[in-house]
Amino acid sequence: MKLFGLIGYPLGHSFSKKYFDKKFNDENLDDCIFELFAIKDINEFHKLTEENTNLKGLAVTIPYKQSILPFINYVSVAATEIGAVNCIKFTDCNTTGHNTDVVGFEKSLIPLLQPHHTKALVLGTGGSSKAVQYVLKLLKIDFLLVSRDKTNTQDCIAYNDIDQKIMAEYSIIINCTPIGMTPNENAMPAIPYELLSANHLLYDLIYTPEKTLFLKKGELKYCTIKNGFEMLIIQAEENWKIWNA
Repeated sequence: MKLFGLIGYPLGHSFSKKYFDKKFNDENLDDCIFELFAIKDINEFHKLTEENTNLKGLAVTIPYKQSILPFINYVSVAATEIGAVNCIKFTDCNTTGHNTDVVGFEKSLIPLLQPHHTKALVLGTGGSSKAVQYVLKLLKIDFLLVSRDKTNTQDCIAYNDIDQKIMAEYSIIINCTPIGMTPNENAMPAIPYELLSANHLLYDLIYTPEKTLFLKKGELKYCTIKNGFEMLIIQAEENWKIWNA
């Protein structure tokens, strides 16, 4: 039996098992199984792999996309540059890390872009944010990082630094944080929603709930809105290609 799975913590919000269970059933892949591995500490990774010698591939989610790196034998060029891995392929005694969030985000974002979408605010600085930043650089879209824990870099600001000038200039706003994700559906990133306009594109990497409060606030201001479901589907299929290459 070929074993695939997802590691992260917690995993109650994950759609991956349902997606791959359906895929295996639809494609009559009776020799494949997908499991959720909710590990509380990344140091449990070695034990997990030792106990599951039939592992062929793992997806990686919050909070381990960056901390998994030292546990992997080889890391792709893109994942190395990003500094985050969300896909691991197992071959014999080796592991190779990839980042398919890049493909998922890029393919789902491009159809939404308009000529005035030249600058972006990226909310959050974690592993998913790093993939988003990588794509924005490829697309030559300037961006500012926004964090509750402001770093010392000139490209990062605090939420209370976002003023009318910044909101007018940065017409793409991407939520890369878990704020607003089920079960905390009444939470939202602390941006000045009253300054949103129809020129803004709000993209939330969260897909549960389908429409976060962040997106609902944008919709009230006639913004273009997008959740992370399509990104999830695209990156899941990219994972599958890598696991079976």
